[in-house]
Amino acid sequence: MHKAMTNLRSRTAAGRLRTAHPAAGRVVKSSLVDQAYDAIRIRILDNIFPPGYQALESELAQALGISRTPVREALIRLQNEALVSVVPRHGMRVLPVSPADMAEIYTVLTALECAAAEIVATRGPTDDELKPLTQATRDMDRALKADDLDAWAMADERFHRTLVELAGNRMLQATVENFWDRAHRARMVTLRMRPKPVNSTKEHTLLVERLRAGDARGAVEANRAHRARASGELLALFERLRVQHL
Repeated sequence: MHKAMTNLRSRTAAGRLRTAHPAAGRVVKSSLVDQAYDAIRIRILDNIFPPGYQALESELAQALGISRTPVREALIRLQNEALVSVVPRHGMRVLPVSPADMAEIYTVLTALECAAAEIVATRGPTDDELKPLTQATRDMDRALKADDLDAWAMADERFHRTLVELAGNRMLQATVENFWDRAHRARMVTLRMRPKPVNSTKEHTLLVERLRAGDARGAVEANRAHRARASGELLALFERLRVQHL
């Protein structure tokens, strides 16, 4: 726990908020809650705070350099997102993600992303709109050649986020964001356990081609096949290693 709290302290010091004018009291409080929420959340998603990790409100507040009140409000938000459990007098405990959870999450993500792909293809996207998807795919290819799996994962996630953003449906995007968080945790833990992800760039390229052609059905099928293959690999890894949770 000490090492994780040290990391939290050092990585948030550089991003400490400036002192606002007293008249902006509510803004300051809201900003401090957001600061605490972002700092704790990213450490959960990147497994710096692994499943089962526990910390007191006072420890988190000290590491962040803020009072316990915004930390408490941030933890409630994280609990609502099923990332932590708030334990009275014991602070928070990071919740695990089980293989069954991941299967359900990928089912939801696949359906939502396919809806986004259908919307984008039906609208007929321009080359400029599709450029970020193409660039993300190129970045994935370069990262693989450099054997940089972290850079690959960032580019892959950027591709999928951009696809959903292009749909222009805020409710769809907000729902996807919630499920992405938990999927991200599992992906980062297993990134180096799985076979090298050589198929994703080809599958992304096919999806972009279908979007450019305005082929809604083809885009949906390309995305569904891509997600089915990726989630199948992850769930098979869980089963092979007999992993109960992440």
